[in-house]
Amino acid sequence: MSDLGALLRKAREERGLTLDDVQEITKIRKRYLEAIESGDHSVLPGTFYLRAFVKNYCDAVGLDADEVLRLYQHEIPASVTDQIVEAVPARQPKRVRTRSSERISKLGFNIMMWSFLILIVVVVWVYFVNQKANNPKEIDNTNITDQASPAPPSQSPSSSNGGGTTTTPTATPTPTPSQAPTTVTFSSKVGKVDHYDVAPAGMVHKVEIKISGGPSWTEVRSGGSSGKAIISETAPDGSAFTYDLDQPLYINVGRADLSSISVDGVQINDGDRAGSKKIQLNPVVGAGGTDGTNPDISSTPGDTTGTENQ
Repeated sequence: MSDLGALLRKAREERGLTLDDVQEITKIRKRYLEAIESGDHSVLPGTFYLRAFVKNYCDAVGLDADEVLRLYQHEIPASVTDQIVEAVPARQPKRVRTRSSERISKLGFNIMMWSFLILIVVVVWVYFVNQKANNPKEIDNTNITDQASPAPPSQSPSSSNGGGTTTTPTATPTPTPSQAPTTVTFSSKVGKVDHYDVAPAGMVHKVEIKISGGPSWTEVRSGGSSGKAIISETAPDGSAFTYDLDQPLYINVGRADLSSISVDGVQINDGDRAGSKKIQLNPVVGAGGTDGTNPDISSTPGDTTGTENQ
């Protein structure tokens, strides 16, 4: 067995996958997968397919395909296209240029620089426009007439007490403020993990993962990618998992096209492709140093009591 094959087999066994599972995820024939693990590359149709199969294998078992190909390049030779490009020497530029050609070159360089600057300005403008569109300001549309007002006291049947009557006031329930909608905003990409901020703070969000259309490798860890594993298995078709977002939650699915991830019903874009997808959901930190999932006491204007979450 080659060093590359041993690495792939170890990663597969650590995730509890069989060759049949990897064949289902990658759509690569089992005999080719066995040849890759054993190092018998003569069974494969060619160098190009070898590199492609190794990349898909790495994605299925959670390894960095580019790093594996770099470390084991002595076992995986470059494709024929790469060898041809390396064999063809670069054409040497002409040393002698006329004045007209130099002017054209300077003009082309200036045009390219200005185009690049304009492109940067356009990208920055589009980014800020999208940020404003994704985070609209909340406007209180409650009319003054809609706010609750004390009801007049109702009179009870009169009782004889020196010719007078007694009245008993009726309590009116105080309306509770409406809850802000859940927002899931992309914040950054660390390596191959997409980070999302989940708001608002001060409430416990529900994360739901559904598998539909076939089995898919599913991994969930609390606290981050190196945190405690909650689930790490190949989930069968029709599986559904629900978790409380009380701390950062790392999710890794082997087949993004068969997986659906949502927070309080808000769907997360996972790329919807036949490959792995890694995301981390981070609850937004609220006022007073709480992250909205385990606050001591949270209250809103108009409330007379706080809510304590244990």
